[in-house]
Amino acid sequence: MASSFAAIAGGIGGAVLLLGVIFFVCFRAFRNRKNSNKNSDSASSDPSAVVAKLVSVEMKRGASFGPSRLFRMEELEKATKHFDESNLIGCGSFGLVFKGLLCDGTVVAIKRRLGTPKQEFTDEVAHLSRIQHRNLVSLLGYCQDSGYSMLVFEYLPNGSMRNHLYDTGRESATKLEFKQRLSIAIGTAKGLSHLHGQRPSIIHGNFKTANVLVDEDFIAKVADGGILKLLEKIDDAGPSVLSSVNAFRDPEINQIGILCETSDVYSFGVFLLELINGRDASHIDEFGSNQSVLDWVEKHLSSDDLVDHRLLGSFTAEVMKDLIKIALRCMSFPGRYRPTMETVMLDLERILEREIMDTTVMGEGTSIVTLGSQLFTN
Repeated sequence: MASSFAAIAGGIGGAVLLLGVIFFVCFRAFRNRKNSNKNSDSASSDPSAVVAKLVSVEMKRGASFGPSRLFRMEELEKATKHFDESNLIGCGSFGLVFKGLLCDGTVVAIKRRLGTPKQEFTDEVAHLSRIQHRNLVSLLGYCQDSGYSMLVFEYLPNGSMRNHLYDTGRESATKLEFKQRLSIAIGTAKGLSHLHGQRPSIIHGNFKTANVLVDEDFIAKVADGGILKLLEKIDDAGPSVLSSVNAFRDPEINQIGILCETSDVYSFGVFLLELINGRDASHIDEFGSNQSVLDWVEKHLSSDDLVDHRLLGSFTAEVMKDLIKIALRCMSFPGRYRPTMETVMLDLERILEREIMDTTVMGEGTSIVTLGSQLFTN
């Protein structure tokens, strides 16, 4: 009995001690939280100070912030040799683009622009970095320091389709055959379709051939998806991008004043014309009606210069005809009659399958081009 009583008494004593410890910990946590709230109240009126403090803490940690990584300025300076001009590889809507080599051997593309630290920038980067797809250029992280805002992306070794598509008057270093161009079109359509499939939908808003990058296997990846919205949030730079005149811009934007999914579909239609034609779309006058688009296509069909001369002998006439029709549907007016990017993707996959069946050997086909009078009979 004595031993049993002792055991019970010991158990009760241990329980009381445990409750005392829990109470003490909770009390200390409550006091710390109260003091923290008092301190934060004084700083809440200065959002930039909060952001700067947040960035400073994360920089010291050298850790990831949300799903995206927060890079240190010294890390990016080392990767680019202090942003030396020899590492400058381009300039886009966000700013200058530098190639960089991180300490772990990863090659990256770093986009840099002037900008003070903002919470909106951090939040939007965290959101965009979560959107991963085989046909989208991955956003790896960011940096806000020394008066700059920077985005760090995966690096695509084969660059933009501009580097491979436009005929400069001499034989292209990379001959993209018809099936390759179809595959690139499909990959691009998948990337845009994935953006449109987000909730809420992400409108690219500045899609063009320069934003279609290809990796070492010529897998297409859409770049700068969501960047326009990011720019609008941090410094109202978005509207200046939209106001620039270019052949990829949907003419209906001037009428409705807003971007929508059909705007990207129109731009993709122009991209298809470039894949077919092999030339920069800047030579195309702005279209404003179905008739103006049809007139342009028929004019170049009759002149026998609609299809890239480098493609001759590598496609079947029926599939080329279908590809032209898809481009025309993407550019149709009014925009509500345009197909979705998912529909476009499925249509392109079907005609590629048919082309592979009709030409079992890459490059074998026919150079016959359907006349304009026959093209629009259906």
